[in-house]
Amino acid sequence: MQQPPSSRRIRPRRVAALASATALTFTVSSSAGTGHLPPGTTAAGAGPATVARSAAHGPCMISGDRDVQMSEGIPTSTGYARATGTVRALTLMIDFSDARGEGSALHRFREFFPQTRQWFRTSSYGRLDYRPETPIPTWLRMPKSFRAYGIERGAPFDPGYRELVQDIVAAADPKVDFRAYDLVNVLVTPNAGPSALDTVLSVTFAGNPEAPTADGVPVANASFVYSRQDDGSGSYERTGYRVLPHENGHVFGLPDLYTQEGGGAVGHWDIMSEDWGANNDLLGWHKWKLGWLDAPQVHCAAARGTTEYTLTPLARAGGSKLIVVPLDRTTAYAVELRTRAGNDESVCRPGVLIYRVAADVDTGMGPVTVYDSQRDSGGCTRSPNVHAELSDATFRPGETFTDPGRGVRVSVVGVEGDEDGDGGGDGVRGGQQSYRVRVTRE
Repeated sequence: MQQPPSSRRIRPRRVAALASATALTFTVSSSAGTGHLPPGTTAAGAGPATVARSAAHGPCMISGDRDVQMSEGIPTSTGYARATGTVRALTLMIDFSDARGEGSALHRFREFFPQTRQWFRTSSYGRLDYRPETPIPTWLRMPKSFRAYGIERGAPFDPGYRELVQDIVAAADPKVDFRAYDLVNVLVTPNAGPSALDTVLSVTFAGNPEAPTADGVPVANASFVYSRQDDGSGSYERTGYRVLPHENGHVFGLPDLYTQEGGGAVGHWDIMSEDWGANNDLLGWHKWKLGWLDAPQVHCAAARGTTEYTLTPLARAGGSKLIVVPLDRTTAYAVELRTRAGNDESVCRPGVLIYRVAADVDTGMGPVTVYDSQRDSGGCTRSPNVHAELSDATFRPGETFTDPGRGVRVSVVGVEGDEDGDGGGDGVRGGQQSYRVRVTRE
């Protein structure tokens, strides 16, 4: 367990619960809906988005075996919710006889929206129209006490959650047509169970065709959110919602990037690693995996020799975003430009981020590793509870990453445009400039 640099402790999110079922998530639209299909319409779409590719991308589309849990391989396997176009998220607020909802259910809903919807809009460059819907605007009282369901940290889908899902479906079914939604969010009253500072109960079960059914469809992608995670900095009201985009990331097929030790492998460079503290975005690899990048925006550096590329900031729409250097059938290096812009509000050293993706590593076991250009520096961030050591991991002009064993070298050779984005020259925001990157394969 990682203990962040704060007087208050943040516990890493659960690593279990994905073996028997991968994250269940229900999404919500910003305006309350009826929960019933309008005449002439069909059920919501399913399945991950098609990844933009050309013949040249073939060597870079690494994949894992079937038994890998939530593989980083591209394309994402079937069974998860799609992450492009209009995605309807059913959101239900539930409480229990021994944990009655405090305040109104809609207040609980507003703890997460519209922030979650805007986060996905920004990260996806507008390609994901995430619509949370609350056809039942009041607390749904469960027939059993919270204690009776036996919900604990890392609890598996059976039997407690299966029974809970069945009771939720029974309570909501008179007013909800589950066929109308792509995913489900269950916002549990936060006084059910311990504080997230003590034990993180929030969990997602995804891609599970054997889940309980509702209106003839399996509740296969659902997220359960309990107490929100506070970073100890007093920014709880501004940042606490971010547990939901993390859990919804599982619904779209993304794995946990933290390990048992916490965020030491990826740090604050992806919300699937750290979802507390200051805002942060997804890795470029995940944006390609989710269908948010076009084929010309992704470069596959599979051939021997030296090639130079120009990368534009990941947070800005348009332009080249990702260089992939395949190593073998299951692993690759990924290269992208991160700056303080968009969802990346805590970037303190703009530059080129280089990381290794392993499609044969299970969720929560370190499928992504960020390489630190400034080892043992202590980092540059002052944001509480952000994994500080990797905050300055990016490579700047004149710096080079090398892998002699694989014969790979990645050099940052220059900057194009105003490095600051505002003419100031301090290099902190760095939201407008492009970086030239040279990749050499022996």
